Amino acid sequence: MSRYLTFLWRCFRLSFVGDARYYAWMFVLTVFVLLGVNAYCKQLVQGLGTTGMTDQVSWGFYIANFTFLVGMAAAAVMLVIPVYVYRNRELHDLVIFGELFAVAAIVMAMAFVTVDLGRPDRFHHLLLRFNFPTSMLTWDVLVLNGYLLLNLHICGYLIYCAYCRRQPGRLFYVPFVFIAIFWAISIHTVTAFLYSGLGGRPFWNSAVVAPRFLASAFAAGPAFLILTLAVLKHFSVYRVPAAAFLTLRNIVTVALTINMFLLGSEAFTEFYTDSAHGASAKYLFLGLHGHNGLVPWIWSAIVLNCIAMVLLYLPVSREPRILQAACVLLIVGIWIEKGMGMIVPAFVPTPLGEIVEYLPTLNESLVTAGIWAGGLLLYTILVRVTIPVLSGRLTHDQPFDIATVDRPATAAAAPEH
Repeated sequence: MSRYLTFLWRCFRLSFVGDARYYAWMFVLTVFVLLGVNAYCKQLVQGLGTTGMTDQVSWGFYIANFTFLVGMAAAAVMLVIPVYVYRNRELHDLVIFGELFAVAAIVMAMAFVTVDLGRPDRFHHLLLRFNFPTSMLTWDVLVLNGYLLLNLHICGYLIYCAYCRRQPGRLFYVPFVFIAIFWAISIHTVTAFLYSGLGGRPFWNSAVVAPRFLASAFAAGPAFLILTLAVLKHFSVYRVPAAAFLTLRNIVTVALTINMFLLGSEAFTEFYTDSAHGASAKYLFLGLHGHNGLVPWIWSAIVLNCIAMVLLYLPVSREPRILQAACVLLIVGIWIEKGMGMIVPAFVPTPLGEIVEYLPTLNESLVTAGIWAGGLLLYTILVRVTIPVLSGRLTHDQPFDIATVDRPATAAAAPEH
């Protein structure tokens, strides 16, 4: 217990230490967090009237980001599969970065659900009125918290074993890894069922909603990990094997292709049948009765995703800068398409035929930016304290020296696994 408490204390101290770039990055994130907290305090006092949501459009920017982040969290499994199923030991340590991002993403997702509640002080009503097993909301609460606990256990155990310079016991983490694989798929599937099970919203009543969610998640999540590993490699804080980028690039390419195919299939069904239930799709892609607030956004997302897909298929995407550019384009494209492009159109028009458009307010945008900044702050700290441990520069049997811990990765020997 003494060694474990020392480990936590060293990690805590290390999270406050870095070079000028680290301090600048953390300062910017902290400013956005404070702006978000201030905006949320205003919302807490004045109610959801500070947002752009109305009686007609009751889910907006918060739930859109929640949906996107649940998928990003689930995508951590795409690194787990090649490592533990196909025994690709080159990517062993990189799994931890995926699991750490899953932790940050789930924390952000649950934060978005919290700020979406008009009266968060009545959250206990959800727990007191559990409609298990018929309620999809109940299942969503269970799978999200379960996935968070799984990732915390896997990451914490592997990092602590590296700190103690001992081999992790397979019994204590391998079963949890395989449970996490199925759990990752379930968290996004349950979220998809939450939408497709609402009979009063025809835009969501499709069997391909869950596959679309998984495909977009398995494209955007690994793309974010590519950007993370590129940053670590650029600043020479961690030696990233070249095979990592190639493996992730292949995963992203296949997943993005499937996502675009499913999106095209859904659009064909809506427009070719030309049924009365296609009004929401028409509003999204073409506009409806002069209302076209989302039209430029969804077509921008499609163009960005198409450009990213073409780049990924070309050999030129093996060049790091091109690969990173493609990842940025597809993340932004999927964020638009899977967020606002999936959530808002289901409410327009209403079952009564009303057309009320939705636009996030400044206060709503500040709360959203604050949550994203808080999640990135958490992820930065987790990565910051993990890299020295995995590189063998922070262990239990050597004195805690910041100068030693912060040596460039090229000067430190990575531990064998």
